[in-house]
This record gives sequence, structure tokens and C-alpha cells, in this order.
Amino acid sequence: MLEEFGNIIASGGAGVVIASQSGHRLPPLTVEQNRALAATPVEELLGLPFLQPDQVTDSLHAYQIAKRGNSLRVMAEAVRWGKRGARLNTISPGIIITPLAKDELTGPRGEGYRRMIESSPAGRAGTPDEVGTVGALLMGPDGGFITGSDILMDGGVTAAYWYGELAEVRN
Repeated sequence: MLEEFGNIIASGGAGVVIASQSGHRLPPLTVEQNRALAATPVEELLGLPFLQPDQVTDSLHAYQIAKRGNSLRVMAEAVRWGKRGARLNTISPGIIITPLAKDELTGPRGEGYRRMIESSPAGRAGTPDEVGTVGALLMGPDGGFITGSDILMDGGVTAAYWYGELAEVRN
């Protein structure tokens, strides 16, 4: 199938959006909230009842909702992309050793970040090359059956957050 985008007619292809492990730490939303995050026109998102200032408790909560929204919007958009034979996915990385992460690890929240890394099953942070490898899989022929998916790659930090040592600290 071919579809016209601007002046370009394309068939096939693949896209990857970067989300975050943080979206996986947001407690479950209702089916209706998920659908609203996935499908509400961008200019109407801030009108959603559960996104009102009295409902979003702090900046971390806002970030988690935004990242969950990234994954949900990509899932919904993958259906449209599929009609032209294309695939779309998200990658939700954890702490990846970049200049920003190095600053965070030595900044005021560094202790929390280090605890996340140490408590994770992998016991280490990720590398940009590891994210690139997952991106290459999703964009290439070996990832041909993966679409509308969110790949959580955080060394198991989210698993530890919900079910391991980080859950014990959280509760």
C-alpha cells in the first residue's frame, strides 16, 4: 500500500521514539485514561481531567505521565503506520551513561540514581551503544514482526522498583 505524506509517497519503513523507564513506574491507569493519552489530539491533552494541576502531584508524576503517553501514542499510531506497511515502536531506556546521566549521578539526586543502578538485576547502567543496538533491531529486517511495542531496557530497574529492593525502600 502507498500513502502520500506531503510530496513523498512511501511504503514500508520503520520509526523509533525514545520514551523512558519512568513511564513504567507510573501506577496503572484506567483503560479510559490510556485511550485518552493515546488518542486525544495534542492541543486537547491538557484538558483531560486526570492531567489537571490538582491531579498531577509533582514534576516526577508529570514526567511519568508524559513518558507513558509517548508509548501509548506510538502504540496507537502504529496501527496507522501498519496500513502502509511501516512499523513504529518505542524504546524506554533506563539510566544510560551519557553526559547528562554523569551530571545526574553526581548531582543532588545522584544517591537515588546510584541506588537504582545497584539494586537492579543488571547492577549497572546502560550504554548508548546498547540503545543503538535495540534501535537497529527495531528499524531493521530482524525486527519485522515488532510494531506498536515499547521495549523497556533498564537493566531490570523497573523490576526492582515493583518487586525487588527498590519496592521495599518505596513502601
